[in-house]
Amino acid sequence: MKNDYDLTDSYKHKGLRRRLVQIIRSKGIIDERVLKAIEIVPRHLFLDSAFHELAYEDQAMPISDNQTISQPFTVAYQTEKLDVQEGHKVLEIGLGSGYQACILLELGAIVYSIERINNLFEKAKEFLPLINYHPNIFYGDGTLGLAEHAPFDRIIVTAAAPEVPKALFEQLKINGKMIIPIGNRQVQTMYMLTKRSETQFEKNALDTFRFVPLVGKQGWKT
Repeated sequence: MKNDYDLTDSYKHKGLRRRLVQIIRSKGIIDERVLKAIEIVPRHLFLDSAFHELAYEDQAMPISDNQTISQPFTVAYQTEKLDVQEGHKVLEIGLGSGYQACILLELGAIVYSIERINNLFEKAKEFLPLINYHPNIFYGDGTLGLAEHAPFDRIIVTAAAPEVPKALFEQLKINGKMIIPIGNRQVQTMYMLTKRSETQFEKNALDTFRFVPLVGKQGWKT
């Protein structure tokens, strides 16, 4: 993305976001803070201009490098379940386009996000400041987390893991929460983990989703 990138956010775009919020609300999202964040963040700017007309449909969309920007309902679902409060230190695994990180910032979180694909990392590094969002972003293996910035109040994993990465569990505060999709490459169950001690956590199964694979040392190998 270049500095002459079209950052237009028109009345039409704002209206489409309001309609999207109504759709997400009808699917069961009730946290007004999350819905407001969805209404504020201009999702179309995170997509190639060819997809702008579809930006406010409730569906995942392709970005570069065979990755996707998650379905808005999925973003809202993970965010609502995670119960992010203002001032929380949140680690996001899988920066992607940066859209989810911006939703978290709108909730008042201090966001740390890591991306393993250099092209996506560089795009987000250039683009996000242009729309006045400033998460702390890092290039590297998300399955290893960011030990130098731990512990975290919340961890959100936006790619499908075969199991809970040990490194992420270790970087979560006691009574902190992690939301993570776990399963095979075709379908995953969303899990909410609450860390109760350095060795124990509560694990609650939620709904089924489909994410791109979480690749890394403590995830899928390729």
